[in-house]
Order: sequence, then structure tokens, then C-alpha cells
Amino acid sequence: MLASRFIGKLRQFQNWFALFAGLFLTAGLYMGLVASPPDYYQGEIVRIMYIHVPFAQGAMVAYTALFGGSLWYLWKRDAVVDNMCQASAGIGILFTTVALITGSIWAKPTWNVWWTWDPRLVSFAVLLLILIGYLMLRSFLDDPGKKARYSAVLAIVGFVDLPIVHYSVEWWRTLHQPLSISTRGISIAANMLYPLISMSIGLYLLFAYMLMVRTQMLYLQQLLEAKQGRLLSDIH
Repeated sequence: MLASRFIGKLRQFQNWFALFAGLFLTAGLYMGLVASPPDYYQGEIVRIMYIHVPFAQGAMVAYTALFGGSLWYLWKRDAVVDNMCQASAGIGILFTTVALITGSIWAKPTWNVWWTWDPRLVSFAVLLLILIGYLMLRSFLDDPGKKARYSAVLAIVGFVDLPIVHYSVEWWRTLHQPLSISTRGISIAANMLYPLISMSIGLYLLFAYMLMVRTQMLYLQQLLEAKQGRLLSDIH
């Protein structure tokens, strides 16, 4: 299948993804935590932005990969793509959780609360619930075909939350700061933008690396389970 061959080609370069992810993340952490100046209003606490924002963006990328893979699976019924979707959901849960925790740590000194029912926060928490629901649905179903189809449909329906997350700061009154990069221009200083870009690229590459490794693990696990099933049927 085309998608399987594409994933197989990418796998040849997975160590390069890990290497460059490490380089970009190291450079981003140095620039963000050491070289860049503290914010005029927020002081040193602003440095958590260099962790929070890239993980939040990584979570959105992970769900976008899950959405695209789910569409492809329903069209082509490629089992490897289903493995990729499952892997993407698991990594998405990790990235979304880190983004929510770091966002809460950032909110306490700036908003004086750990959590508030802000549209951006709520829609992002909903994203986490959708991803958890996706994996729970897979665990409840035994039939591999139904498991892949039903979870793909859930992922496609859940994609409606992504534009809500992205534009929530534009559509509603919110405590969360507006988009730093939009059609209105760039509203962030260069000495803060460059560490953010480096961290974001590093997280994207790390996501790609983790996705390839986890997809391989799930594929091998599926093969092993299929062989075990055949052996048991031969015995009985």
C-alpha cells in the first residue's frame, strides 16, 4: 500500500529525525532558558512559554496526523496506517497533558489561578478527553476491523475541536493571550520568537521520530498476536 511504503521510506531516516530533534531542542532550551531576556511584565516566569507553547502545537500536530490517518484508513483500509493513528493518539495524549500542566503552572502567577473555565483551556481539555476516549474505544473492541473503523470515525468527528482550540482566543472574550502570529502580523519580540521556533521544530521532529518508533512497535505487536492466534488454533 502507498501509505505503508511511504512510512517505510521515512523509517530509514528516523535516526536523523532524533538527531535533529535533539539539536533543535537543545538550541531552543539554551536560547529560551539562558540567552533570552526576562519579559518586561511577567519576569522569569515567561520562560515556561518555551515548553508550553511547543507542546501545545505538538499536540495539535499529533491530532492532525490522527485525523489525516483516519481518513486514509477509511479509504484504503491500510492496517499500518491504523497503527500510525493509534501511535499518534498516544503521543498526542502525552503532548496535550504536558501542555495543560505547564499552562496551569504558567497561569498561577499570571492569572492567580491554576485553572479557569476559559474557552482556550476548556477546548484544549476537551482535546485530551477525545484522545483518551479514542484509546478507550479501541481497548473496548476485540474485532480489529471494527476497532479501526469506529476509532477512525471518532477521530474524524473529534477534529472539529481543533479549529475551536486555535480560534477560541479570537472568537470569545478570554484571559488567554491572543495569537502571536496571525494575519495581523507578528506580535512577539524576535529574541522570544527564535527560541520558540527552534523548540517548535524540535518538537515536530521529536513527534515524527516517536511516531515512527511507536508505529513499528504496534505493527510488530499485531504480527506477534496474529502468529500466536494461528498457533493456538493449530493446537486446538
